[in-house]
Amino acid sequence: MRLTTFRMRSRLSRLAVAAVLAVTTAPAFALVTAAPAEALGNGLARTPQLGFNDWNAYGCNVSESLIKSTAQAMHTNGMQAAGYQYVNIDDCWLTHNRDGNGNLVPDPAKFPDGIAGTASYVHSLGLKLGIYEDAGTATCAGYPGSLGHERQDAALFASWGVDYLKYDNCNNTGVSAKTRYTAMRDALAASGRQILFSLCNWGQENVWTWGAGVGNSWRTTGDINASFGSMLSIFHANVGLNGYAGPGGWNDPDMLEIGNGMSATEDRAEFSLWAEMAAPLIAGTNIARASATTLGILSNRAVVAVDQDSLGRQGRMVTSSSGHDVLAKPLANGDVSVVLFNETGSTATISTTTGAVGKTGASRYALTDLWTGATSSTTGAISASVPAHGTVMLRVANQ
Repeated sequence: MRLTTFRMRSRLSRLAVAAVLAVTTAPAFALVTAAPAEALGNGLARTPQLGFNDWNAYGCNVSESLIKSTAQAMHTNGMQAAGYQYVNIDDCWLTHNRDGNGNLVPDPAKFPDGIAGTASYVHSLGLKLGIYEDAGTATCAGYPGSLGHERQDAALFASWGVDYLKYDNCNNTGVSAKTRYTAMRDALAASGRQILFSLCNWGQENVWTWGAGVGNSWRTTGDINASFGSMLSIFHANVGLNGYAGPGGWNDPDMLEIGNGMSATEDRAEFSLWAEMAAPLIAGTNIARASATTLGILSNRAVVAVDQDSLGRQGRMVTSSSGHDVLAKPLANGDVSVVLFNETGSTATISTTTGAVGKTGASRYALTDLWTGATSSTTGAISASVPAHGTVMLRVANQ
């Protein structure tokens, strides 16, 4: 990733926050019993959002041409057909100064048609456009932030046809996140346009306990990077927060690193785990040049369907022992999605039972492997050989 020095420091500091959160603030999975806060109620994100964000692959090198070519690729490569909707611009899209009226100004070299022109093109493909701003005096890369300008900026975004706002947390002057993010929530509500609100305060202030009343998703950790270790630590920080997610408001363990340097096995593991945790699926790779393997992972409709299930339940950890994890996610039609995850460096057999994952009421159950399509049946035992750093993802149904 081509990161500015400033932004790299920001990313590293937030990864440190993630490590602290994983140890000190994320409750153990068995302890999360609280009900979610009352949902925001803007009618959006009834299932987790699916889309693209440019940051992980491009850093500050965002442009109108990049966003348009990405949207076109998503339109033709199967991602849009699989459910992906949002094409999201991250930091560095604007100039370093507001105009004489105090408005944000898109960088004319990067966005010659402005954000409105870019939005119009994205909309013409049946997709939606996202923008980035910050709940501080400046963005993480040093561009003007929205603190104190919430109403003006939200109205401007609405006038441009923006559909999604990722709202970061740099340069926040020490004002509480809940106060700052609520101000933008109210500004978006007053803008006259439905804009999905993605909170990005890195899991600080136990955001999962109040996020549902403020935004449609909330980051539960610091930034991810394209390594198995980063993905694993973020998974552990997020998985225990299952009691706080639901339709309209989702725990967000950060954007997907699929296609950015992990192995295909690790990429499939990330996608399986994020879908099982009902997380937003925001691709962060070069979509126009993505390999068939990467596109196959991102567009696996059987796995996407688990993430997008209308019941809106985040999967829970059933058992976790010696790096061998079993997760279960109830689905709207009565099926259960089960993920067997091998955190270790050696192939292992991981086992559970239909009763343990919450599937009862039948004498026999059908098992469908969501990656291979293979089917089998069982009277109760569920077991599979799982590769190192890999997953086996099964859909369990009454037979």
